[in-house]
Amino acid sequence: MKRIINIVLAACVIALTGCKDILDAPNQSSLEPEVVFSTPTLAQGTIAGILQSFGETNSYRGRYLVYYGINTDTEIFNTLRNSADPKAQLSNYTATADNTQMNTDNNAWAKFYESIERANFAIKGIRTYGNMADSRMSQALGELLTLRAVVYNDLIKGWGDVPARFEPVTSETLNVPRSDKDVIYKQLLADLDEAASLLPWPNETSAYSSVERVNKAFAKGLRARLALAAGGYSLHLDGTIRLSTDPELSRDKMYAIAKKECLDIINSGKLRLLGFEECFRTLNEETGRAGLESMWEIPFSESRGRVIFDLGVKHTTKDKYTNQNKGGTNGPNALMLYEYERGDVRRDVTVVPYEWTNGKQVPTQMNKLYFGKYRYEWMKRIVTSDNDDGLNWMYMRYADVILMAAEAINELEGPANAAPYLRLIRARAFPNDAAKVNQFMSEVTVSKEAFFNAIVNERALEFTGEMLRKADLIRWNLLGPKLAEAKTKLIQLENKQGKYAGRLDKIYYKTAPDGEKVMIYGLNIGDTEAEAIALGYTTNKAWNLSAGSGTVPYWDALAAGDPNKQQVWPIWSIFIENSNAKLNNDHLGTK
Repeated sequence: MKRIINIVLAACVIALTGCKDILDAPNQSSLEPEVVFSTPTLAQGTIAGILQSFGETNSYRGRYLVYYGINTDTEIFNTLRNSADPKAQLSNYTATADNTQMNTDNNAWAKFYESIERANFAIKGIRTYGNMADSRMSQALGELLTLRAVVYNDLIKGWGDVPARFEPVTSETLNVPRSDKDVIYKQLLADLDEAASLLPWPNETSAYSSVERVNKAFAKGLRARLALAAGGYSLHLDGTIRLSTDPELSRDKMYAIAKKECLDIINSGKLRLLGFEECFRTLNEETGRAGLESMWEIPFSESRGRVIFDLGVKHTTKDKYTNQNKGGTNGPNALMLYEYERGDVRRDVTVVPYEWTNGKQVPTQMNKLYFGKYRYEWMKRIVTSDNDDGLNWMYMRYADVILMAAEAINELEGPANAAPYLRLIRARAFPNDAAKVNQFMSEVTVSKEAFFNAIVNERALEFTGEMLRKADLIRWNLLGPKLAEAKTKLIQLENKQGKYAGRLDKIYYKTAPDGEKVMIYGLNIGDTEAEAIALGYTTNKAWNLSAGSGTVPYWDALAAGDPNKQQVWPIWSIFIENSNAKLNNDHLGTK
């Protein structure tokens, strides 16, 4: 075990010092734990080993970010009608333990536990040998605790009740069963409380001026997110969907933690909302500045990471913006095109109804839309890799903190006290229509229930494409109901019924004067053919969910299985078979 860890530590040291210093790197004997974890720069270097696991081929990079959270009322796998495809099954609630995309020894499950083991070893080393009076050492501990919490957060979201490992593996603990997630939540909430006490605010020191370093604000924001999850509904090991029965994780206590942490962040003044489009342009431009809206980003090098590759606006051919003909594995649920009110600046940033071909925008189909938050054309460099784009993944942004504050305060105190926070988000969405914002706020503050429903809707409008929706719906016990509602609405959308009765069954388009962009008419309810022609739109195409569809209707393929029976994935067979009978999927009804 020590030899393996020493190799990892050596790799971290090299990553920290740079290639030119390899010859001066410490020798093997100096990499003993008592040396590494009593030396601040070496202790900080172990963080690189954890982040390395994040970027591995089948970790966050190529599996978790593309497959977790897809197929809700806001987000879909863009080829979802191929329901027998193992990729589709990861999204449509029919995943089995032998899924060929995931049932390998190097997928996200394995890499997440690899990063946890590295964190456990480093945390234990710092607690044993580190001088906590040295801020570099205490901050390293804070970062390690926070990164470990990130991984456990995503393990629980992906697989539910998972083995709890908070100490380095020994021969006695090599194989352990699933743990009740409540045990993990309580440990993480304590860890993040400690981490926040050790970490500086963004830009408080020069070392924390980048969004690639976790800081006090992010640790607090993650603690709020975990508190809301712990206090919400989930599938438990007894096979029931329910709240926790642990009094330490009661809803009131969890909402109180979320409120406190969010207000600490807001009142610190260390973060700020940008314009909605500006927020995502800043991400795509890779400025990396802390203290704006992005709170922490999973850092990917230019040769790692598939954010635009899988989640961005599709380029069908290579062009002046990218040497990749990629994008659009996932996209917005078609409903989202019609969920935004007129004037909401978020729609055209979030939902893109075109793709790029030969350097020009071309309208796509209603059943294949793209997340506009991730765009090659907004980057300041040309992506040259065949398989990776290197864009960071924005794990949390300040808007989430504000809406979590609004939700928690409404639950604890009612809508009057929560209203100012929701207003901040709504005002940004309608920057030129204060009257509309005022009218909205007067309607949603009539009761706690009305305000909660507004939060449910607002989080959909704000975070589509950021893979937060599925976890939100689960903790609210709304996953099944919202998917059923989405199916009904999609059928109405296709048949031009209900609120969709006034939509056109064609869109009209023309090339913009710059010769590159496309101008599309017909995406709003109430648009008319006569107005399209009067405005000079002469080219049109069919606009419905059936165009080019497969054998399974869009609305049926959204959830081919029962979402309440598969809120989480099964643990993959390779890990079940090698667990010495400690692991199983019995509560999911699958082996």
